[in-house]
Amino acid sequence: MNHHAPLIIDVAGLALSDTDRQRLDHPLVGGAILFSRNWRDRAQLTRLCAEIKAVREDLLVAIDQEGGRVQRFRTDGFTALPPMAAFGERWMAGGADGDGAMRAIDAATAAGFVLGAELRACGVDLSFTPVLDLDHGDSSVIGDRAFARDPRVVAMLAQALMHGLRQSGMANCGKHFPGHGYVRGDTHHEIPRDTRSLKAILADDALPYGWLSASLSAVMPAHVIYPKVDARPAGFSARWLQDVLRVRLGFTGAVFSDDLGMAAARQIEGRAVRFAEAATAALQAGCDMVLLCNQSVVEGGAPIDEAIDELARAAMQGDWVPSPVSEERRRALLPQGKAMAWDDLMVDARYMHALSMLP
Repeated sequence: MNHHAPLIIDVAGLALSDTDRQRLDHPLVGGAILFSRNWRDRAQLTRLCAEIKAVREDLLVAIDQEGGRVQRFRTDGFTALPPMAAFGERWMAGGADGDGAMRAIDAATAAGFVLGAELRACGVDLSFTPVLDLDHGDSSVIGDRAFARDPRVVAMLAQALMHGLRQSGMANCGKHFPGHGYVRGDTHHEIPRDTRSLKAILADDALPYGWLSASLSAVMPAHVIYPKVDARPAGFSARWLQDVLRVRLGFTGAVFSDDLGMAAARQIEGRAVRFAEAATAALQAGCDMVLLCNQSVVEGGAPIDEAIDELARAAMQGDWVPSPVSEERRRALLPQGKAMAWDDLMVDARYMHALSMLP
């Protein structure tokens, strides 16, 4: 079997159990995603990340740490980052000399550096950011997580944030392709439908993905159905992931599924599917990695074990072909350079200057 570790799983608590270690050591598992339940303080987080890396050094430790209301760690020294809309507002507000756009770009770069450097100091490898969705004004799920309504402003501020992440040695992940900001529904509980045409979406919400195709390390598709393009949600659609994202927009980085624990992730063409089937379907459509979130606390983690077993069976039967290219993309997301220790970071001139620039 070609080596490919596509499953990104969660762990139950503040430290690894023997079961967690066994799962993380499986060759089909490529990383762990952390949540607020995995956080008590910086010392504990640092130990947990070290425990994960002790299982396998190449495991990717990931988190949703965007800023605003989506920030898992915000105490014990972690900076409470503003929502991304604050940078768009700075862009639009300008200043006495009319340089609001440039100041917003510089501030977004500073935010990316602060975000990445703080996480890396504790052993976290990747944050699923930036949000590239446009703020159409109706989505409670996206809302102020978006930089702005204008795709040009979104692309420029996201580019700046990603530059700051790179300064810290961290890669990035743009989400939610091809755009989640137009629909109102919450994909955690339902399956939103965006009834616009492919032409309309490519001319608006998807624009940042084309403009940033050489800068994005990874992309996460939306659990949204665009029925005029495909009957399947984007994360299960070869039309979206291969024909549009890879071929038309030229993206060459990694593709993550969004959380397969969401209600929208387990509905394919009107049929409810199990986690294992959803994982296989996402990989077959063109995802390089799939996220199985919040399942370690369900029936002792049975959904994770089922997904591992079924994916191994699918590979043996030829229903899913492991991809060495996908594995290269996963490994390319590991941080570059040595992380700065927390105490050193707190007195670092660039870090202190970046803090002073946040909205």
